[in-house]
Amino acid sequence: MAGHSNKAYYKAAAIILFWTVFGLSFALQAYLANLYFQRHPSWWRTVSVWLIWSCGWAMLTPPVFWLARRYPLERGKILRSLLVHLVAGTIYSLLSLVIYLFVYLLVNETVWDVTFLRFQFLFVSEFHTCLLIYLIIVGLTHAYEYYSRYRERELAASHLQTRLAQAELDILKMQLHPHFLFNTLNTISVLMNKDVKAADRMLGNLSDLLRAALKNAHTNEVPLRQELEFLNCYLEIEQTRFSDRLKVSRSIDPLALDASVPSLILQPLVENAIRHGIAPRVDTGHVEILARRINGSVELRIRDDGPGLEEGFQSDFDQHIGLSNTRARLAQLYGSDHRFDLSNSPEGGAVATIFIPFRRFKNSDERRRPSEIPHTNSG
Repeated sequence: MAGHSNKAYYKAAAIILFWTVFGLSFALQAYLANLYFQRHPSWWRTVSVWLIWSCGWAMLTPPVFWLARRYPLERGKILRSLLVHLVAGTIYSLLSLVIYLFVYLLVNETVWDVTFLRFQFLFVSEFHTCLLIYLIIVGLTHAYEYYSRYRERELAASHLQTRLAQAELDILKMQLHPHFLFNTLNTISVLMNKDVKAADRMLGNLSDLLRAALKNAHTNEVPLRQELEFLNCYLEIEQTRFSDRLKVSRSIDPLALDASVPSLILQPLVENAIRHGIAPRVDTGHVEILARRINGSVELRIRDDGPGLEEGFQSDFDQHIGLSNTRARLAQLYGSDHRFDLSNSPEGGAVATIFIPFRRFKNSDERRRPSEIPHTNSG
């Protein structure tokens, strides 16, 4: 409440100050003009007339502000708003002239029987000036409103950027799930007593994975080639953990390697497949990774040969943080121009499929050969 009252106070003070300066400047101009023509005017009478007249405009200014906001000159409303402002401007201008004439006659003690003739003279010589003053107030109000909206949008964009940055950090936290890090560190600890080279290699892969994740933390999209390189770091760690229990096959279309895809989009899907399709088993499990370009789209598919999705999984989809986060990111980046399905595969196990529009990544290195990432690979 105090903030609103202070704002109203400053606004009223600004209006009074403006019209006071306006009235004094016109009073000085009128006084000097009369001196030039050797009419010897009274300074206090001249100032009184113009200050009282400007005070009248000061009282009329808040209603003009209201009319300007109520009838903005915007697309679809211009004709109606112009008509309203022309009518209101005419009324305000006539009222301003009446105030001026009344004060002038009162201060100068002029004969009142010539009032109509004086009003005619004022109307012919000053009406357009008063109307222009009204329109200037309307224009300034519109300029202030547009600036305020611009500042609000700028502030909203700044807040959105902050929220996006925080969301990206949350994405990183969710994708590198604590249990994955704990399991990896536990495996490294065990290997230190059995196979130091394997432990050192796994620690190096974990370092590369974290470095790549932090590098892409504030990047919305990357080329598929880079996304697969990140995924390979993750899979090397998991294959060290599960040894012969995890088999991974890849089917990568070279034509899709330069496609722009959401950063860190595949890792949570592969992690989900390993966690639910491979980890609970004692025998060997298989994860298939497919990426291909189909006309104007890119298909990304992750399939495991585990027990598949439990009944009622779809209704609890939002409870799975990584998967619900993946769906939200796709919706934010592509709107309705994408598809994300998670279902049981006819061949057994679960399959996650993403279709997004094909867009060549603008910063992709055209000189790299597609063969750097194998078209198919098993191991």
